Amino acid sequence: MTTSAGPVRLKPCPICGKMAGERLRPFCSARCADVDLNRWLSGGYALPASEHDDDADIDRASSQDAGENAAPGERGLPRRGT
Repeated sequence: MTTSAGPVRLKPCPICGKMAGERLRPFCSARCADVDLNRWLSGGYALPASEHDDDADIDRASSQDAGENAAPGERGLPRRGT
């Protein structure tokens, strides 16, 4: 069963702004597709993170790990037989 949603509306190429080609959609050319792939592979699309956020996450993870790996008396739990 084939459905047809009508003609495909082409949008501008996200790299250069020219109209996208049907064959390489959403890009207009193989060159623009390669530029986009290079940006992905080189980390060009990575989200920036502040150093402060990373430190808080590390501290929080360290304190959780310490509680899980500590002996019962070190976690604030009573030792057996005492």
